Amino acid sequence: MSSATTGRVMIVDGMALLFRAFYATSYGGYIRKTKAGLPTNAVYGFLQYFFDAVSTFEPSHVVCCWDMGKGTFRTEKYDGYKSNRIDAPLELIPQFDLVKEVVAELGVPNIGLVGYEADDCIGTLAACYGGESEVYILTGDHDMLQLVNDNVKVVIMKKGRSNYKVYDPAELLEEKGLTPRQVIDLKGFMGDTSDNYPGVKGIGEKTALKLLTEYGTVEGVIENLHLLPKGVRSKIEADLDMLHLSRELAEIRCDVPVVCTLAECMWELQRETAARKFQELEFGSLMHLIGEMGGGVRDERGIVQIELGDLG
Repeated sequence: MSSATTGRVMIVDGMALLFRAFYATSYGGYIRKTKAGLPTNAVYGFLQYFFDAVSTFEPSHVVCCWDMGKGTFRTEKYDGYKSNRIDAPLELIPQFDLVKEVVAELGVPNIGLVGYEADDCIGTLAACYGGESEVYILTGDHDMLQLVNDNVKVVIMKKGRSNYKVYDPAELLEEKGLTPRQVIDLKGFMGDTSDNYPGVKGIGEKTALKLLTEYGTVEGVIENLHLLPKGVRSKIEADLDMLHLSRELAEIRCDVPVVCTLAECMWELQRETAARKFQELEFGSLMHLIGEMGGGVRDERGIVQIELGDLG
């Protein structure tokens, strides 16, 4: 599939970028704020990550996905799901809405749906766009690797800026020994401590990988329980229900009712509205990013009205 004819869509995991930006800039105790006292450090860092990725992967289309509250179909299935998560830091809370405002001013659609996670919106849009476009999912979440296919790549943000690992099916198999579908089954067996579901008690990543390498799927393992060592077999038999539930919780839905057409997410930076928002938030030192995406903000005569460089 030629990206020259069908375009390249970058789906941004907004939550992943925002949290990463907050903790990367607040660990020393300093929180960037406007003169009026509004915390902006996470939004500021988000924009740096965002523009770096746009510059690196040169998408023709961009869309950003968000969580829309804690309650989802997963918490209905299992009330312990993510119940171990601490509340967001106070300085981050006002930035959840603020970052969406900024993203909208850039000209990028914000997508989210109550009852579902951002992951499910990402999975649905990736499935939608992957039929006609090249898709890059920008995230720090390895759960997204289950979405990889011939037209969908997952870009994992690693430590530091401009440090990415791009996964397609071949890279996933080479590095982790897994197919995309096996990423889900692996979580079924080993659970996920960050999302607070247990999988099969006593089975960790090493054993789970061995089982999937040998038998392919959860079903393949269950069909061959009689061939497993007694200790492993008894653990699985004791936790069969949780095995199936954990796999359900791990699987990203690709059929949620969200729609964003390619026309709606065409990447065309709205320089004037973006520049006004940057000025409002006292992001003068980021103004150069707007210029780098297309030469500055021009008036009707074509004259650049905002100089590049550090205005902050």
